[in-house]
Formats: sequence, structure tokens, C-alpha cells
Amino acid sequence: MISRLGLVGLLFLAACGQEQRDPALTSELTSPTDVTLHWRPEAGAAGQVVEYANAADGEYVALEFVPPGRNSYRHPDLIPETPFYYRVRPFTGPASATVDLTLPPGDEVPEADGHEWAEPRKGGAGTHPVSSPEAVPGNLKAEVKHANGILFTWEDHASDEEGYLIELKPAGAADYRVAAQLDPDVTSFGLITLPDEKTATYRVRPFRFGSPSNLTHQKTGKV
Repeated sequence: MISRLGLVGLLFLAACGQEQRDPALTSELTSPTDVTLHWRPEAGAAGQVVEYANAADGEYVALEFVPPGRNSYRHPDLIPETPFYYRVRPFTGPASATVDLTLPPGDEVPEADGHEWAEPRKGGAGTHPVSSPEAVPGNLKAEVKHANGILFTWEDHASDEEGYLIELKPAGAADYRVAAQLDPDVTSFGLITLPDEKTATYRVRPFRFGSPSNLTHQKTGKV
């Protein structure tokens, strides 16, 4: 007969074994200079941010904010014979109401436009935690400045955000993508759009990161 203490120990070992066999994030070298990542998305998250560094304790750089349903990422054309460390972090926060925009044709920018209007400006004094529905940004407005420039303004209702995200979904796209990551308390930002963003739906989101996944490591090969 197994004692209660022994049973607890076996369950702990089984849990540890499961964690070792089934980590949240895995990677594979799919060519000498391409790495593909796979992970389990965190339930209830607004998405995941994929990050990398060249040392386990190095400074991690965001590769992409991916929508909540995505569970893979391909990091292509890397430097040969170089170590790469990866992690994913979930992020949460309520998204604003959306605005739909169609920009004028072409890519003409007025000669006198120095893009001062596009600089992020802080004016926030929110009082609600990001985990609260009341942290949703208010009164989102979008002003077309020229053929590929949009000025966004909104009200900051969040008190503990790690920053703001401007998200967009181009016409015909299935998911939103992050167009800009901003500091906390920002309430104004000018976005210079890409060619496929002439017609798109936009929103803003205060965010907080969750705990990072396990690290996974690959060293690229020779070319």
C-alpha cells in the first residue's frame, strides 16, 4: 500500500515528468539558418509576443505579437553558427472600439510635413487596472493626415498598463496585427501605414505581459 506522502511524491514526479516531456514552447532547426517555434497559447490571452536573444540571460527582442489562435512562428535567414534563445509571453488587456479607414490613393506626403504630429504624446491618468473591463480606452479617433499617415488619439483609462498597442486588420485579413508598441500613458500617436494597410480596421489596447514560457535554444549551422 502506498502512503499518502508517497502518493503525493509520485504525483509530483509525474507532474515534473510531464513538464519535461511537454514544455509550453519548443523549437526546431528546419534548415541551417531557419528556426520554427511551436507553443501552447495561453487561454484567455489577447495574444502572445515571440521574443529572442543571442544569450539565455541577454536582452530579448520582440519578433512579433501574434493573435491568440496562433501557435507557431518561423524565424528565417538567421546568422550562421550563432546561438538563438526564444521565449513567448502572453499579453492581456481590453481592446477599444474600432475605427474603419480608407486612405487616399498614392503615397504622396506634403513636403512641409516633418511628422511632428506623429510623435507619441502622453496624457493618461487612468484609474482602472488592465484586468478590469473599465480599462478599455475611450473615445478613439483617427485623423487622416496624408496618403499614408493617420493620427490616433484616445482616452487612457488604465492605471497599471505596461504600454499600449495599436492594432490593425487590413481589408480581407483574418486577424489583427500589432502596428505599434507604445509606452504607458500614451494617448496620441501617428502611424505611417504600409501599402496593404490603405483600407483597414484599427483599435488600441492597454496591455500587460504574463509570465514567460520556458526558454528554447537552437544554434544555426554552416551555410
